[in-house]
Amino acid sequence: MTDAPKHIKIPVNDDALLKECEVQSFRASGSGGQHVNTTDSAVRLIHRPTGITVTSQRHRSQYSNKLECLEKLREEVKKKNFRPKKR
Repeated sequence: MTDAPKHIKIPVNDDALLKECEVQSFRASGSGGQHVNTTDSAVRLIHRPTGITVTSQRHRSQYSNKLECLEKLREEVKKKNFRPKKR
């Protein structure tokens, strides 16, 4: 019998979660006008303990994209922590 993967725990506080992540900003690709092409508003978060990577370039604001990345990271951890109930 194999060992079950460990349950991933992440901080509830956004600031504490950001301290566990590597934050990279870059220029968004695709259409969006002049503003998108001149600012580094896209964000990539790499969660160091798990290696999970999420990106967001939907918003014109780097701050908004960072918040969206945090939400995506929490969703990804939730998916990985899901264990179906035994029948």
